Amino acid sequence: MSSLVNSRTRSKYEVTIGIECHVQLNTKTKLFAAVDNNAREAKPNTLVSHICLGMPGALPVLNEEVINKAMKVAFAFNTKPQRYSYFERKHYFYPDLPKGYQITQLEQPIVVGGEVNINTSDGQRPVKINRVQIEEDAGKTVHPPGKDYSLVDLNRAGTPLLEIVSEPDIYSAEEAKAYARELWLLMRFTDVSDADMYHGNMRFDVNVSVSKDSKKLGTRTETKNLNSFKSVERAAEYEVERQIERLEKGEKIIQETRGWDDAKQRTLSQRSKEEAHDYRYFPDPDLPPVVLNDEDVDKIEQEMPVLPNEWRNKLASLGFEAAQVEELIEAEAQYEKLSFLESIEKFIEDKDKAVFLANWYVNILVPLLKTDECKLKDDNHLDFEISIYQMLKAKKLSSTNAKVLFVELAKQTELPENIEKYAEDMGYIQVSDEGEIAKIVETVIAANPKAAEDIKTGEMKAIGFLVGQVMKQSKGKADPALAQQLIKKQLGL
Repeated sequence: MSSLVNSRTRSKYEVTIGIECHVQLNTKTKLFAAVDNNAREAKPNTLVSHICLGMPGALPVLNEEVINKAMKVAFAFNTKPQRYSYFERKHYFYPDLPKGYQITQLEQPIVVGGEVNINTSDGQRPVKINRVQIEEDAGKTVHPPGKDYSLVDLNRAGTPLLEIVSEPDIYSAEEAKAYARELWLLMRFTDVSDADMYHGNMRFDVNVSVSKDSKKLGTRTETKNLNSFKSVERAAEYEVERQIERLEKGEKIIQETRGWDDAKQRTLSQRSKEEAHDYRYFPDPDLPPVVLNDEDVDKIEQEMPVLPNEWRNKLASLGFEAAQVEELIEAEAQYEKLSFLESIEKFIEDKDKAVFLANWYVNILVPLLKTDECKLKDDNHLDFEISIYQMLKAKKLSSTNAKVLFVELAKQTELPENIEKYAEDMGYIQVSDEGEIAKIVETVIAANPKAAEDIKTGEMKAIGFLVGQVMKQSKGKADPALAQQLIKKQLGL
């Protein structure tokens, strides 16, 4: 951006950001039709019904699981679902919307209020939520390259969405990114959505305005359909810079919808921003209101899982750095069948064991999971991890061989029944026999007289060299602590 937007110029402006997030729910069927909701692998226009197509006389039937998932989101946002909500029709024309309207919620959404706690370099704070509404997705318009026509795929039509609308309560691009990430974590932990941003399960619309008057919001722009935390941050930052630059030149900000060009790292104007009255909302006459009773709400509240902030508090007691905690929480969200955090929690009272597991997850297992070599599919990994931990404590394994064994087992589709016997058969078990190691030490000292003399004269760094030679000759099986002790003993120290 222009040099006009230097730190002094920027400090004159208040930045205000609000984010709308569309989350595709992972229900088995669509919002109002008994049609498969997983359209990712399906051929175009194969997952449709008379309801998806908007045929005359087609009557929608509400999917109960959508309501249950919306209630989970309410509790995740530290609030409760509304006992009364209803659906409305939002009218607009587009080729992938054959009904000519979208069923959504405006006046009485299922969630009102709540908050999402974000973590930034300035610490933790809540971002206020305005509303969460249930709505159906439209179809997809495909524009074949080089052709003068477009194609319509209605597999996605009627897919259940939650639109999560924040208050204009975000004040920097960093906070915008943190908010988007925390939403993703909450959707994954509550199992509301697959939240696969690459495939569009979560899409963010970022509203940005700047103003010199802290009591008055500036004219906002909306950058739509962002599908990564990084693009949320960069689009927000670009809009802040662009708007300040225009205002500094005496130009006006136009309220409009913009798109993000990831290749050029800039936003582009798309169309003027519509207002609510443009859509002619009115209550949907085919759908009754949603009325929740105490039993409905209490059941979902009791089913709520432990959420990221609760895990942060639990892990803090182990003394982990914030970055390590976030890596563990993100791994838990990303690899749903591998319960990293629950594995650690089982041993939360045994700090040494819990720290061992956490360190190995962050430093070994998570990087391994990002490769095609890792075969772990469920929580069977905990059994061999604890076996390795016990062998380390008993000094049956060196730290090096323990890591080698860990990686080797993680790459196997079927684990051996007896981990210790497997380690012994593979030659990983550490030699702790003093007599056997003493012989190796004697040979190493004889072969390295200078290093031995250096140790005698106080150059203790040389002892590391001799220990290394002992490990080499024992093929990594010698107990290094015992080897060092015997070197000192044989050198009369």
